[in-house]
Amino acid sequence: MRAAAEKIDLTTLRVIVATADCGSISAASDRLNLAVAAASARITAMELSLGFRIFERTSRGVQLTAAGRMVVQRSRELLVDADRLSADLSDYSLGVQGHVRVLANASAILESLPTLLEKFRQMHPLIQIDLEEQSSADIAQAVLDGKADLGIADLTHVPVGLIARDFSADTLVLVLPVRHVLAERHKLAFKDALEEDFITLSNGTALSNRLIIAAAVAGHALSIRMRMRSFDAVCRMVAAGLGVGVLPLEAITPQLAGLAVKAVQLTDEWAKRRHQLLTRNTPPASPATQTLVKILLS
Repeated sequence: MRAAAEKIDLTTLRVIVATADCGSISAASDRLNLAVAAASARITAMELSLGFRIFERTSRGVQLTAAGRMVVQRSRELLVDADRLSADLSDYSLGVQGHVRVLANASAILESLPTLLEKFRQMHPLIQIDLEEQSSADIAQAVLDGKADLGIADLTHVPVGLIARDFSADTLVLVLPVRHVLAERHKLAFKDALEEDFITLSNGTALSNRLIIAAAVAGHALSIRMRMRSFDAVCRMVAAGLGVGVLPLEAITPQLAGLAVKAVQLTDEWAKRRHQLLTRNTPPASPATQTLVKILLS
């Protein structure tokens, strides 16, 4: 039986199934666009390798033997699986099926990703997306290490080994209690707020690092009263009068509408941020990842 299994191929199985369906080898040959002699030879070789007949030949065509019915049934199942595999592999090579691991910073998740990922899901329902929020520095390292297929991050410098493409932009604003004296301003420089206590995001985030560096360049140490893990938490602490914050305007629309806070434009050049889409330069991204990248950058 091992020798028989080695001689089984899909073309022969298709000949056997077509012969059973058509009732004759010649009709099956016409359906499959094969020479009758070639089709007949395949069936005969299969029968010899199995040690039993699949068909009884008659003057009016062929009839399945009992063993032949089992062969045809299993052949149909195998051919369905083979055709499905072929279709899946074709889809995968075209990037319409697969699995993509995505890491993104909070700004991207709150601002632009939901709409784009919903569009992508509708266009490519067979590609599974795993999305996780991380800090920008951790995102870059995870993509480099192969722990994520792509990342969206706010980076000052792109590490060697990564390909960075512009993904989105946002604007940092000073978030103040509505009754704060600076809330009357339409815009101001960051240095004008450095006497305030700040509510910032957790250590290591790109945004908190940006503020610390900007304060140092202005000749001040940033006075940090609290560190929060989310934009919403920062806004709530600011609304309570516990300090001021710097957050992306595009991500805090609900808080501006629902809390006693006001956003004041920052005139500093670094307040205009660009988020980058990161992939490894080697090995090449999977077809599914390439498909997602195209949608995200469209």
